[in-house]
Amino acid sequence: MPETVPERRAIPKERSQTCPFDPPATLRELRTQDPVCPVAMADGSSGWLLTRHEDVHAVLGDHRRFSSRGELRNSALDGQVTAARPARPGEINSVDPPEHTRLRRKLSGKFTTSRMAQLSERIAGIVDDALDTMELLGPPVDLVEAFASPIPSLVICELLGVDYAERAEFQERTKAMLTLGASADQFMAAVEEMTGYVTKLVVAKRARPTDDVLSNLAADEELTTEEVARMGLALLAAGHETTAHMLALGTFALLRNPDQLAALRADPDLVNGAVEELLRYLTIAQYGAERSATEDVEVGGRLIRRGDVVVPALMAANRDPERFGDPDVLDVTRQAAGHVAFGFGIHQCLGQQLARVELRIGYKALFQRFPTLRLAVPPEDVPLRTDSITYGLARLPVTWDAVGL
Repeated sequence: MPETVPERRAIPKERSQTCPFDPPATLRELRTQDPVCPVAMADGSSGWLLTRHEDVHAVLGDHRRFSSRGELRNSALDGQVTAARPARPGEINSVDPPEHTRLRRKLSGKFTTSRMAQLSERIAGIVDDALDTMELLGPPVDLVEAFASPIPSLVICELLGVDYAERAEFQERTKAMLTLGASADQFMAAVEEMTGYVTKLVVAKRARPTDDVLSNLAADEELTTEEVARMGLALLAAGHETTAHMLALGTFALLRNPDQLAALRADPDLVNGAVEELLRYLTIAQYGAERSATEDVEVGGRLIRRGDVVVPALMAANRDPERFGDPDVLDVTRQAAGHVAFGFGIHQCLGQQLARVELRIGYKALFQRFPTLRLAVPPEDVPLRTDSITYGLARLPVTWDAVGL
């Protein structure tokens, strides 16, 4: 008898305004009823959506049978942009070993835990400056504009050697690259404009190097200018956008969970665990972890055919009750190790240690400086940013009891 082809479903995308921290309810249902679910991709091809932590972890950790090599695209899941063009030199997230190993080795030593710890004092200074500005402005303020966005932007600019005065230019292009509603032409135009911008920086740093990551990469004779530019693009884009979303959305989550915020205020040493729990609970990386099967392989009792796209749902995996007890509850005392907010395997986020340092310092300083910080509008009036590969807030109006300087 011929093999029965399972009915394909659309991939659930919507988060609720009333429960903005929770993944789409359909993901919870699929995790119980159909954890390896056949889905229709944007280009009409077949794919498989994984919603259990065990399956997501296994697929992301097996680069031999699940390849990242393919065509650069905004998201195959949204319905507009897919298969834009083949990956080009230096696009580290779209290649497999040994090319991936070669490129990753050039970067990994620059983002070690110890090196990021050495940056703590400077990051703390940047955070304090942002808080000083907030205090001078007085309440209310938009925390996204005043705090969450400028901190990671300035940190990554200093780390890479990019002029912070040009932040508006690369922030707008990054936003265009990550917007789900962009057309293929708009997406590729944003990518190429951003590449051109970083290429000019690389050429300048090869001529007159300074003490920064981009200069160090540019000085490596084994890397071409194009490779350095595209690696730098990835670092610049990811280095400010994702952490900015986490700073704002994490603050929103804590303000919506006053018992957890009270626990963190009472014991600031909880901040390390609180950051891991917020990363698990929020999982702002909504899309972009697709893999393609390099051979026929079974996952969760389903046969995945060679060439099929596999979509690990990170936010569903991080809410799997088989891995995390009471997963829909925010608990800053939880041992959240094992979450996949940064992915897993050889493509796990290179800048995760930098993000952790920024988040720990940022949250701790914010709530110490403004112990009465609270929302300035009803929670349902806080606008979400749902049109991006990374989930976040468009604005976060906050206020506090001002004290005379």
